[in-house]
Amino acid sequence: MQLNHHVRLMAEYNQWMNVKLYKACSQLSHEQLTEDRGAFFVSILGTLNHLAVADTIWLKRFSPALANYSELSSLALLSMPTSLNTILYPDLKELGEYRERLDTLFLALSKVVSECDLMQTIAYQNSQGTEFKKVFFSILMHVFNHQTHHRGQITTLLSQVGVDVGVTDLNAIIPSA
Repeated sequence: MQLNHHVRLMAEYNQWMNVKLYKACSQLSHEQLTEDRGAFFVSILGTLNHLAVADTIWLKRFSPALANYSELSSLALLSMPTSLNTILYPDLKELGEYRERLDTLFLALSKVVSECDLMQTIAYQNSQGTEFKKVFFSILMHVFNHQTHHRGQITTLLSQVGVDVGVTDLNAIIPSA
């Protein structure tokens, strides 16, 4: 499998799971979504916001290396969050709309990114100002893995209040050979 095909699969999985997750979360009241559940980002809504924040930060970090892709021009319109626990949207519906925008950007990227681009080294700074240089494909896989990690936390929190997200395995969307 070519790297860009794997990126497309991960972007599709990411979108598929986010749609399922937001649908499951929509069964809860605002109070249930914002209740302190002892999670690292406190609540279900706090964790959903963290995922949107992290994806925004990474997309902004990627943007200089991807400037030649007009499909990603709307990246410039995204504001850079100030911290990893920023609440971008206190409302699930608004956050869900933002999540859809982010997932659309990941899908657009997955459809146009070349093997050469995926193997380039990207320089970025973390929130403390430390500079890193890493291979774009590896960082992109980290971003998708980060999503999976926190979605797993959210599905656990949902199951504790009786909401079943259903099948969450990547294998469910991998095409048959």
